[in-house]
Amino acid sequence: MSGRPDAGQRLRRLLAVLTWLARVGRAPVSELSERFGIEPHELVADLELAACCGLPPYTPDQLMEILVDEEEVVADLGPELARPRRLTAAEGFALAAAGRAILATPGSDADGALARALPKLEAALGALPEEVGEGGLQVELGDATHLAEVRRATEGRRQLEVRYYSMSSDEETERVIDPLELRSADGHWYLDAFCHRAGGMRRFRVDRLTAVSETGAEIDHDAPAAAAAPFVPGPDATVATVRVDARGMWLVEAVPTLGVTPRRDGGADVELAVASTVWFERLLLRLGPHARVLGPPELVDSGRRAAARLLERYAEETTGVTG
Repeated sequence: MSGRPDAGQRLRRLLAVLTWLARVGRAPVSELSERFGIEPHELVADLELAACCGLPPYTPDQLMEILVDEEEVVADLGPELARPRRLTAAEGFALAAAGRAILATPGSDADGALARALPKLEAALGALPEEVGEGGLQVELGDATHLAEVRRATEGRRQLEVRYYSMSSDEETERVIDPLELRSADGHWYLDAFCHRAGGMRRFRVDRLTAVSETGAEIDHDAPAAAAAPFVPGPDATVATVRVDARGMWLVEAVPTLGVTPRRDGGADVELAVASTVWFERLLLRLGPHARVLGPPELVDSGRRAAARLLERYAEETTGVTG
């Protein structure tokens, strides 16, 4: 069961699809699905929604012309969506920084298309000729102690036994993990792996691995569908299932989810990664009577306990004021 993208993610990917369709005019559903990494049924649903949207001047006769069937999409979206967009200075700098970060990653192609395009972008941003690709924008990604070992195991699909330091619990734990994807974000390296201790996908910060060794076992499976989502829980997270009614469905858009199972009453059973009981209790207090925790057992009464403490504190403060 995959994590459901929020409204912002759906809008961004739909705009990318529409921009490309505006240039090509028509394409098979299978090609669009593969190009943009969207399941065919989700793609069709998003395009059917877009077909109900208008174009300037937003009169009833100015809807997007999108025809969708099970095999092909045909679109006549006009020149506005098809023309290249002009980047702002901030957008251009962010793009150049992201490109330099990719090139700083070990194993990147120093002579590839990205390396050739970045000097042109930097020149357009105002870099002096002698600074382009040299003394101008530079991005350095520090290597974690065990990064090379983790990369070899990930590329070779080999199982690892690791010791991991958790900041939240201030302790080290031993785990057997199946490394599946290595990525860089916000100046740190992260490893998405199936953790046998947690029984699911977890994200490990590589610089918090204090010991790494191969078990000798090979990985014979791919990442589950949930790993394709942008959000993967940390090693210490507990997966909770919360049943919400129709008025509590804002939860799906408000926080990252691991899975959403719709219900006939308009609500859903939502799987969340809980790394902080304080955060979880506050969330349940906001949901109020529109949510019920189904599991695990240690979290079932979280909302009731938080409400009781809140009422007790309120009573104490009220008594103190009147007395």
